[in-house]
Amino acid sequence: MNLFRLSIVVLLAALASACASAPKSAADVPPAQVVVDGTPAASAPSDSAAVDGATTPALPSEPPIDVASVDAAMATPPPAGSTAAEDDFAAIYGQDEYNPVADPTLPAAVQTAPSYDPWEKFNRKVHAFNNAVDRAIARPLARAYTSVLPRPVRLGVSNFFDNLRQPLTMVNQLLQGRPRDAGQTLGRFVINSTLGIGGIFDPASDLKMKRRSEDFGQTLGVWGWRRSRYVELPFFGPRTVRDVLGLAGDMPLSPVRQIENDRTRILLQGLNLVDTRSQLLSLDTLREGAVDDYALVRDSWLARRNYQIEGDSRQGTPDEKLPEYLQDETDPTVPVDAMPMPEITPGG
Repeated sequence: MNLFRLSIVVLLAALASACASAPKSAADVPPAQVVVDGTPAASAPSDSAAVDGATTPALPSEPPIDVASVDAAMATPPPAGSTAAEDDFAAIYGQDEYNPVADPTLPAAVQTAPSYDPWEKFNRKVHAFNNAVDRAIARPLARAYTSVLPRPVRLGVSNFFDNLRQPLTMVNQLLQGRPRDAGQTLGRFVINSTLGIGGIFDPASDLKMKRRSEDFGQTLGVWGWRRSRYVELPFFGPRTVRDVLGLAGDMPLSPVRQIENDRTRILLQGLNLVDTRSQLLSLDTLREGAVDDYALVRDSWLARRNYQIEGDSRQGTPDEKLPEYLQDETDPTVPVDAMPMPEITPGG
């Protein structure tokens, strides 16, 4: 009996010794502490979880996270002058951003020729006068014209007057040494005058016959008179001295001016002026927001005029032709046959 009790005591002692010497499980490892402002935070719950009575070992412990340093880094403002997009670009590609201005492989910037305007003081006075006439008469008539007549009718009116100017364009193309373009312009005039019912419709454009507008001022430019001083005429608007002399060459070829009936001629001239002004209504908003309306009109008109002349000079080189959308545009300036001017007769 004593031997049996002694055996039980020895067995219990062996079991206690085995439990004390067993290694600790991962669940017994204390979780990593998070340091907040130098003070350890409360212990987080164990990462292990019991699933169906089994214990899942936790992930390896990570070093403490200094939340104060993270907050300080996030609170640091970005460099002065940078945007969020620039910060993102710098974070992805580095701090050395691409500077297109300093790229030596790019071609040099195009230098725009300054406007040749030695008569600016006089031109500004004429410009103010033209603006007053425009606000009082031309613009209200153009707005009423667009309000009363539907767009197809206004398009027919524009086609009619454009077709009347095709003979003038053809003659100037011949003077510029462009017989091929002159032949196409003649064909366009014949087709629109017949199939287009006097030019009201434009079947020539459906046949891929380009619409062009040439005058004697452009011809003088092609002949070599490139640089000419800017001048603004009453009622006619922007011109150069070269284009003023070009008006004298265009007047004898104007079909409207050949009409002897004064009432019919003045009616057609007035309709032509109103139609021309209605095509420029879309530019009124741009002009009203300009700091200097005179400089805007002068520079844009001279740039377009010089581009027309340069384009006429390059017609012989197929790779340097003007874009088709520029060749298709009509000239929005006041045409010579739209203004009642006195006839120039020899000895008169």
